[in-house]
Amino acid sequence: MRRLAILSLILALGGCGASEPADEGAQSSTLVSTMLARRGSLPRVIEGYGQATPSANGVATLSVQQPGQVTAIPAVAGTHVAAGQPVVVFAVAPSAGSLYLQAEGAVRAAESQRATTAQLVTQQLATRDQLVQAEKAVVDARVARAALAKEGAGAATITLRAPFAGVVNTLPVATGDRTQPGQALATIARAGAMIVTVGVDPASRADLRIGAPVSLNRLDGGAGVAGRVQRIDAMLNPRTRQIDVDIAYPAGTILSGEAMRVEIETGRAEGWLVPHRAVVVDSNGKAQVFQIAGGKAKAVPVTVEVARADNDLVSGKLDAHARLIVDGAYQLADGDAVRR
Repeated sequence: MRRLAILSLILALGGCGASEPADEGAQSSTLVSTMLARRGSLPRVIEGYGQATPSANGVATLSVQQPGQVTAIPAVAGTHVAAGQPVVVFAVAPSAGSLYLQAEGAVRAAESQRATTAQLVTQQLATRDQLVQAEKAVVDARVARAALAKEGAGAATITLRAPFAGVVNTLPVATGDRTQPGQALATIARAGAMIVTVGVDPASRADLRIGAPVSLNRLDGGAGVAGRVQRIDAMLNPRTRQIDVDIAYPAGTILSGEAMRVEIETGRAEGWLVPHRAVVVDSNGKAQVFQIAGGKAKAVPVTVEVARADNDLVSGKLDAHARLIVDGAYQLADGDAVRR
């Protein structure tokens, strides 16, 4: 009985040893997932980052060329205003009013002098040249008065209105503030005149063109917006050393100040569409994919034409009938055994 137990134990140990090669064989191959590579195309894009701001020719600054005081602010920064809507009410300083009164007096004096000179000419007590000089004095006095009136010196109170429909971009003053001549009281951004300005590597300038389609993606999340290249700068930005590119987009779709990631389409590339995780970069920095040939991984060198988070577009000598290794590709070397 004891001999029979020992013999059974020896046979059991022998059976365990016989199963080791099968386990070792299974462990020597890599489990992978595969798919068939397919031909396709993807847009070539230039990426950049920027912020939505008013365009240079789409902003109006409201100011008064006289000293005075802000008496009311009917508008609110960041809100829409219609053309002609009141934005700031301004009281002109009395000193500016006195200058206008002096100009009025100068006009009356010049007109009186001209009338007197004209009468003297009829009596041959003044020359025609003197009358011409008197008429010129009248013209000069009236021009000076008109200039003061245009600058607001002739009005006690001035209501500054939006010159066009848009958004109140800034209101740097408060009710009661005393301001100097020409000081900015408000800025209005024209509706539809917002842009996103991005910096582009100068090496990519040849690929840019006016009107190229653009994808605008909010960094804070939200739906993307389609736009177009509106302007390409002809010089480097001295601060960033890049080329500034202005992107136009539909009015009201992006708020002023929003940070955006921009993809400018420069054309389309043809090649093999493969999952991004199927592309492996070797120790020499060269890209490759793996296909299955005879149960083993076969490395195929490729060139990445377009890289994306989901799918890449590559060029190379892929076999359209061989399975492409997707998951598990980074664990492989050329000739490794694989299983699915």
